[in-house]
Amino acid sequence: MAEANEQIAESAPRAARHWVVAAACVGFIAAMVGVTYASVPLYAMFCSLTGFGGATRVGATPTAAPLEREITIRFDANVSPGLPWAFAPEQREMTVKIGATSLAHYSATNRSADDTRANATYNVSPPQAGAYFVKLQCFCFEEQTLAGREKMDMPVVFYVDPAIADDPDLKTLKDITLSYTFFPAKSDKPQVRAEADGVRKPL
Repeated sequence: MAEANEQIAESAPRAARHWVVAAACVGFIAAMVGVTYASVPLYAMFCSLTGFGGATRVGATPTAAPLEREITIRFDANVSPGLPWAFAPEQREMTVKIGATSLAHYSATNRSADDTRANATYNVSPPQAGAYFVKLQCFCFEEQTLAGREKMDMPVVFYVDPAIADDPDLKTLKDITLSYTFFPAKSDKPQVRAEADGVRKPL
């Protein structure tokens, strides 16, 4: 009888410890879920500021003198299905001095007769170069609106941070690709596609 009482006495604190551990685990999981939802805008801001994951940086005019080293910037353009735009770079590539402010142009044309709004996402390749690709002005900073059949020039002002020369993984890098993709604005009504025969069909 005494032995049974001892076993019960020992199992009570053990059960209490199990409940404490279980409660702590549930609390930790709930906290992580909350952090995950809250971190989405913070993660986007982090990528923009650091270039993590191939995202470019947004910054101010460089103060350091450009380097003699040159690098080729290639330009890529894409349009998501559902957006009746033609979108392309005015130049396929340009060679610039690292640290020098440069200007490139894209153009977008609304192929439908309706006003349409869109947002551009962007990244660079290789992804490690995103931390050094700094944009000063860009159409991608704001939502863009094109009237029916309107064509718009979309400039990008940028430079490659001279700090890239000190990165051992990028010392031999010769070119960077800047890529944009336009998506329909979420609040926009369904778009229409301009057909070759002049008949516009819902997307």
